[in-house]
Amino acid sequence: MRHENTTHGSLPAAGFVRQKALMPCLPFSPATLWRRVSAGTFPKPVKISTRITAWKVDEIWEWIESQQHH
Repeated sequence: MRHENTTHGSLPAAGFVRQKALMPCLPFSPATLWRRVSAGTFPKPVKISTRITAWKVDEIWEWIESQQHH
């Protein structure tokens, strides 16, 4: 599934973002997100606690910037 109308405006400027909040900003599905994490083509999340995984927003912004240069 491809999200044609992605919006980066919903990403905070700093901090952490969980998968549910991250997905509307990405042009691919959750399954593709995890394939890219495994392949090293998307930033790896961090474990905030035993049950909470999140991404560093600054790493997501860097990834978005790198994709715009392709």
